[in-house]
Parts: sequence; C-alpha cells; structure tokens
Amino acid sequence: MAHLSRLELSDAETNQLGKDLGKVLNFFNQIAEVNTKGVEPMVTPVEIESYLREDEKNNEIKTEDIMANAPSRAGNLFKVPPVV
Repeated sequence: MAHLSRLELSDAETNQLGKDLGKVLNFFNQIAEVNTKGVEPMVTPVEIESYLREDEKNNEIKTEDIMANAPSRAGNLFKVPPVV
C-alpha cells in the first residue's frame, strides 16, 4: 500500500499501519454481519425534507442605493473593464 501511494515508511510505521488497517477491516467485517433483511436501502443516512422555500420579493434595498456605489454604470448595470 505504501508503494502504491508513493510513501516511504519506516518499519515501525509499516507495523502501525498494518495494525490500523486490521482494525478498519475488522470493523467492516462487524458491519457486514449486521442483519439487514427487510431494510430498505437509503440514499442518505437521514431522511431529509426539502429545505427550499418560496422566493419572496424583498424591497428593502432600492436599485438606486445599490447603483450609488458603482464607480461606472450603464443604466442599471455596473460597467466594468473588459476581461481577456
């Protein structure tokens, strides 16, 4: 695995990595033993309702107030230098 990831590991690091990988694989084996018969597959771990809301018109900021900050404008548009 170290060779594939282009890592240089000491013997101690290799031993520790082997132990850690063994723990991970053991955990996956425990998960594989769980009885999932009758359980529907899920796309996400939590059923999520849509958090989208309807757009609401908000007139708190007037166009003229926004355009007052524009150094250069063309009508109600900010005028900016061309970008190449």
